[in-house]
Amino acid sequence: MSEALKNQVAAVLNEPACATNRSKDDAARKKGCTKQLTPGAAAGGCAFDGAMIALQPVTDVAHLVHAPLACWGNGYDNRGSASSGSDLYRTGFTTDLSELEIVMGQGEKKLFRAIREVIEQQSPAAVFVYSTCTTALVGDDIVPVCKAAAERFGTPVIPIDVPGYVGSKNLGNKLAGEALFKYVVGTMEPEVSTPYDINIIGDFNLSGELWQVKPLLDKLGIRILGSVAGDARYAQIAKMHRARVTMLVCSKALINMARRLEETYGIPFFEGSFYGISDTSAAIRTLCAMLVERGAPADLIDRAEALIAEEEACARAALEPFRPRVAGKRVLLYTGGHKSWSVVSALQELGMEVVGTSVRKATEEDKTRIAEIMGTEAHMFENMAPRDMYAALRAARADVLMSGGRSQFVALKARVPWVDVNQEKHEPYAGYMGMVNLLDAIDRAINNPLWADLRTPAPWDAPPAPAAPVTPLDLSAMAGTRADFEDC
Repeated sequence: MSEALKNQVAAVLNEPACATNRSKDDAARKKGCTKQLTPGAAAGGCAFDGAMIALQPVTDVAHLVHAPLACWGNGYDNRGSASSGSDLYRTGFTTDLSELEIVMGQGEKKLFRAIREVIEQQSPAAVFVYSTCTTALVGDDIVPVCKAAAERFGTPVIPIDVPGYVGSKNLGNKLAGEALFKYVVGTMEPEVSTPYDINIIGDFNLSGELWQVKPLLDKLGIRILGSVAGDARYAQIAKMHRARVTMLVCSKALINMARRLEETYGIPFFEGSFYGISDTSAAIRTLCAMLVERGAPADLIDRAEALIAEEEACARAALEPFRPRVAGKRVLLYTGGHKSWSVVSALQELGMEVVGTSVRKATEEDKTRIAEIMGTEAHMFENMAPRDMYAALRAARADVLMSGGRSQFVALKARVPWVDVNQEKHEPYAGYMGMVNLLDAIDRAINNPLWADLRTPAPWDAPPAPAAPVTPLDLSAMAGTRADFEDC
C-alpha cells in the first residue's frame, strides 16, 4: 500500500464526526475501526466493493475497473439503483488484465488505452477508475495515468484508489467519498444559485425510492443541487459546494463527506430518514428549518406544514384498510445502517411489534435511536448466523422476517413469510406512499393463504388415525346342523 493511501486510510478511520471515535481514547482511536483484509478475500465485502456501492449509482459516469475480469464480474450491478436518464452506469468496463500483462508490467499502458476507448465510444461525463488488489500489489499507479488521460482527452478522469485489501466495505464507502471531495467537488459552478438548494448524500434510489420523495421537495421549491445518491449526475457532485444544507441519509457510509463540506464550505448537515410517515415529516421539517436559517424565505416552514398535513392525511387514509390485517403481528428485522432504526419506527406506526432488529453497519447514534424507539436495548443484535436466525424466529414466534435476499431461505425453512427490505428489492418503500407499498407487501406476505397449507402436516407426516374397534363375531347366529348345508 502506498504511503499516501496509508495516510488517507488512517485519516478516514479517525473520523471526528463519528460518535464511536469520539468515545475512544487516543490509543484506541489510532487503531481505527477495522483491520486490513487478506488480498482477494471479499467475504462480507471489501473496500473496493464499498467504493463501487457508493459511486456506481452516479449514472452518467463510466466506471472502469483496473483489474482482471473477476473483480468487476463478481460485483457488477449488485444494487437496484434506478436512473431517470443515462444507463451508462449499468455497463461494466474493465481493463481485463491477463497474467502476461501483469508480469510484463503492461497494466498502466493498457489502462490509458482503455480510458481512451471508453471516452471515444461512450462520451461519458467522466470516467471513474478503480484500483483493485491485483493492480495495487503490482504497483500500478492510477493517479498519474488518470491525470494524463484527462489532459489528453479533455474529459475528467477520477482515480478511486481503493484496493480491496485495505479494509472493509464501509471503509471503501468513505474512501470513495474522499476521492470525490478531492477531485470532483468544487470543479463546476451552477448556472443559478437559489436559497432552496440542497445536497443529498447516501440515498441510493433503490427501486426508485428517491422518486417517492423528490416530488414533495419540488412542491416546496427545494432543488437537489448536489447529490451523492442514486440517479445522481457527475455535475451534481461537482456543484455540491454551492448548496445551503446537506441531508445525510446513511451516516455510516459517507459522514466524512458531509463533515468535509461543512468544514470547507460552511454547509451544515443533518441525518434524516424517509422511511415512515413520522420520519419523512421530521426530515422535511428539519430541512426547511435549516434552509430558513440559511436565508430561505420564512414562509417555507408554513408551506411545509401544509404539505405535511395533506400528505399525512392521504397516506393514513390509504393505510387504514390494511391496519386490521397486520396489527399486532410480530416482525424480526435483519437489515443495517439507518434502516435498523427508521424501519422500526415505520413498523411501529403501523401497529406491528418488532421483536428484534440488527445493528449491522449501524453507528452509535443509530443504536441510541433504536433504544429510544423500542424502549430497550435487549432486542438489538449484531450479525446472526442462519442457525441463530432460525432459532430467533421460532423463539419469538415471529409472523414475518424482513431482511435481505440472503436470509430468505432461513425464513422459508422456518415456514415464516419474508419481505425484502434491502438493496435487491423491487418496490420503493420511502416517503408517504412508500409506507403504503410496504404495508401492502407485508399484508401480501403474512396473509397469503399458502402459509396455512404449508404449516399443515403432510399426510405422510400426520399421526395415523386410530383403528376402528373390532366387533366380536356372534357365533350363535351361525349355529346349524350338517343337514342344513347338505343342499349347498
